[in-house]
Amino acid sequence: MGDAVYEQSVREHLLRSGRVKPNTLHRMSTTFVSAKAQAVVLKRLTEEEFLSEQELAVMRRGRNAKSGSVPKNTDVQTYNFSTAFEAVLGWNYLKGHTERVTEIIAYAIDIIEELRGVIK
Repeated sequence: MGDAVYEQSVREHLLRSGRVKPNTLHRMSTTFVSAKAQAVVLKRLTEEEFLSEQELAVMRRGRNAKSGSVPKNTDVQTYNFSTAFEAVLGWNYLKGHTERVTEIIAYAIDIIEELRGVIK
């Protein structure tokens, strides 16, 4: 659920910014929604103590969950951290914490915008 919520928000952000034409939307959105980008975001969120205790517990469960598949384009640790980020978003979304979802996504977008040339 978290991946869908995040990807929709990223696409909306890119379209509303006017910098992205619809035909390049997918390519541009992958900068934000890649496993590597999501892992970087989660690292910043934890370093800056942005997440609540409940969100940290969800993050740990998401990170440690067995996916049953092997990631193709990234290493297992990065994949696990990106899954943990998505778990936190999904948990907040399903709990009806829409303001918190918006806050986390806005912060994630800011982080990726800041690191855009670094994360590929």
